Amino acid sequence: MEKSLKTFFSSPQFAVIGASSDPTKFGHKVFVWYLTHSLPVTPINPRAPSISVKSKTYATLTSPSQIPHPEETSLSIITPPKATLQILKEAREAGIPAVWLQPGTYDDEVLREAKVFEQGGGVAQLNNDMRTYHTKNLDPNIKASYNCKDSLLNIVRTEELQPL
Repeated sequence: MEKSLKTFFSSPQFAVIGASSDPTKFGHKVFVWYLTHSLPVTPINPRAPSISVKSKTYATLTSPSQIPHPEETSLSIITPPKATLQILKEAREAGIPAVWLQPGTYDDEVLREAKVFEQGGGVAQLNNDMRTYHTKNLDPNIKASYNCKDSLLNIVRTEELQPL
């Protein structure tokens, strides 16, 4: 789990797929989080040529395949599970080293698809310092992180994450 988080947050670039101008949307809040923490972030939204945050406009990309240096970019995903399936494939093909699946972006089918990419890494849910494979009945307090480079999917309860 720590390896995936370290890989994710050590990237020199970040992208948010599902970024939005609407401050009530989670894609907006995640994008603003990166900006607030002075992290270089690119918004991705196939339906909007740009998004606005606090009177500033940011041009968007339409897919992860357009990221200029994908091998140096970690991707936060805020999309419905059906879209997430395709995004995982694109992220892997583009060479993106790590993705973060936000709550609501995955279901059992997405987790199975992520497992298809696994090459001996492991699928884990952190639960009282024990690692177990679990895909059914995930609750909204669980986040999943898929490390494409090492083919690891990590599922972690949000209350176990420490704020940066």
